[in-house]
Amino acid sequence: MPDILILYYSRSGSVAQLARQIARGVDEVPGMAARLRTVPPVAPVTQTAAPPEPEDGAPYVERSDLADCAGLILGSPTRFGNMAAPLKHFLDSLGAEWASGTLVGKPAAVFTSTASMHGGQESTLLSMLVPLLHHGMLITGIPFTEAALSTTTTGGTPYGASHWTGHEGHTQPSEDERQLARALGRRVALIAHKLGAGA
Repeated sequence: MPDILILYYSRSGSVAQLARQIARGVDEVPGMAARLRTVPPVAPVTQTAAPPEPEDGAPYVERSDLADCAGLILGSPTRFGNMAAPLKHFLDSLGAEWASGTLVGKPAAVFTSTASMHGGQESTLLSMLVPLLHHGMLITGIPFTEAALSTTTTGGTPYGASHWTGHEGHTQPSEDERQLARALGRRVALIAHKLGAGA
């Protein structure tokens, strides 16, 4: 069964919660399945190697996940209006995949989480789209035909799914955020299916 790779970095758990909602949307499309993966953290000084598998949550991504996927959905918390360093570090290592065209023609989307309402959700989403364009991916977003996009008072943008945790750090997405995350997962899976992934 073709996989949509949902690849993310999550420090406090809110991006991971959004990833699970996106996976639900992918799994709603007949013939498609979600594959959740994460990237290892990075630090200014590395004293020990990262373990081969995280203690909990999704396993670390492998190069074969990119080659095998029918579509890619990237997620990251916002760091000053940009993606977090661990995800950027991983994307910066994909020169061989870029040169060989591993991701060319596959649908892609992005998602994020912020603590502040105007904390850079849209700029983070747009920054994550740039490397996907360099890889020749087909960028998708959330169209305004999704009613929750016009009614949400928390997260959700046409550039991708998003979650506003507030300063208290609420990791659980709101109902609108959940609806929009599932819609994004369904959209990428449906496009991959139409492109022949589920045929």
